[in-house]
Amino acid sequence: MAITEVRPSGRVDGTPAPRAGAPALRDRLGLAIALALVSGGLATLAFPPFGLWPLIFVAFVPLAVAQHRVAPKGWGAAVFGLGVSAFLAGQLSKGLHEGDVAPVFELMPLYFGGIFALVAWRSRRFHARTGYRWLWLSTPVAWTAIDFGRNLGALNALGGTWANPVYALYRHPVVLQPISVFGMYGLELLVLVVNFALATLVIRRIDGDPLPRRLLAGVGMAFVVWTLLGALLMDSGGPRSVRVAAIQTGTAGRPWELRLERAMAQTRAAAAQGAQIAVWSEGGLPFDPRIEHTAELKALAAETGMYIGVGAGYDDAQGRHHNEVMLLSPNGAFSEPYGKDHPGTFANDFSDAQGTYPVVKTPFGDVGSVICYDMDFTDTARKMTRNGARVIAAASSDVPAIAGTHYTHLVFRAIENRVSTFKGDKGFDSAIIDPWGRILKSTVNPSGHGQATLVATVPLGSGRSPFVSFGDYMGWLALVGALGFVVYSLLRTRKVALDE
Repeated sequence: MAITEVRPSGRVDGTPAPRAGAPALRDRLGLAIALALVSGGLATLAFPPFGLWPLIFVAFVPLAVAQHRVAPKGWGAAVFGLGVSAFLAGQLSKGLHEGDVAPVFELMPLYFGGIFALVAWRSRRFHARTGYRWLWLSTPVAWTAIDFGRNLGALNALGGTWANPVYALYRHPVVLQPISVFGMYGLELLVLVVNFALATLVIRRIDGDPLPRRLLAGVGMAFVVWTLLGALLMDSGGPRSVRVAAIQTGTAGRPWELRLERAMAQTRAAAAQGAQIAVWSEGGLPFDPRIEHTAELKALAAETGMYIGVGAGYDDAQGRHHNEVMLLSPNGAFSEPYGKDHPGTFANDFSDAQGTYPVVKTPFGDVGSVICYDMDFTDTARKMTRNGARVIAAASSDVPAIAGTHYTHLVFRAIENRVSTFKGDKGFDSAIIDPWGRILKSTVNPSGHGQATLVATVPLGSGRSPFVSFGDYMGWLALVGALGFVVYSLLRTRKVALDE
């Protein structure tokens, strides 16, 4: 279907003035919706299991063109929200459904689509009035600000960093290294700026206006500088190392007795390969290991000479649910429990040991723990690192839909904090990752019955990076920038109204 040439001179919001041969409103709306869904599809293809990662740099171009040049007047914001919903649905909906969460949370992609549509409500008019000179920056800043807001600790139910576009780049450590300086929101801003700078080019081409060559050159130079910085920040490892094991029992949906039996056998096998620290799955034991089966667990630690991160999910006498990890040492001592920092209120998952970040000193290095959903927020691993952790063990209990993606989040936590990370799951996905985000060992089994014992030697991280010191400052800057664009838009609208 041919699209008639559109120029800002047609209407103030960028919609062309009606003329003979113009597509009917319904046809234009249908094409705009199709382009929005194409963007959602392209972004989804950039992620596992498809892995077409270069698409993440162009995925949202059709969406921007649909919003600003194809959708009929008054429909641009709704089309934009639809495209965002399509992308989020590919990353969130199935995982929420399989996690057996309340139906109100399964519709999360629609809620966020509505939020994005609301934010974009007046953007088409604003960009038409400003000659599209800010499109490359304003939408990326607003998008990054919204994603950062989902990551704030008090908003556990909003998905954390799930569906952040930069997770598509998890296999490219050189590109990822600068997040140790700028955090993942700095990289998100760059990825979205590339998308919307290209969209500006397409819109200018449609309008017959001069192409934004300086803008494209500047964005290209920013990406080159980012990548060069990434190459400079790469390292080959430190002088100290530890051999770790991720224990995946392959017992999703099976009795805990089998899980315990396999975990103990696999821990012995890991010890035979020289492992010094192991992590079991989240909630693998439905009891307090300091009270039940204590003797056999202590005997296992003494026999193997290993530190073992034991995940337990149980109710106490007062009916309070504990979701905890305790590190059992070879001398039979249990560490202070670590309670899940982000307890996933959408899944009715709580812990009364929340808010402490114990780090256990071992002869091999200081060990911190996180549990499953904690991996999807940037603050928990950072707090562990600030408390001295140089290697972080993650216990998880995943679902089939996220088996190919959840462990990839640990790549980012490792680089941000310059620590090694390793993850043991009940049966879906486990991995071992070094402080530069290189995946040393991994296994993905959507059936939940993939039994695996991953063992690798990892460097002890330095635990030093600007991110550890300053946190998500780029996220806060995005929030301030988004508010600044809102104020600028309002002032611009008022000025135009006074001039008229």
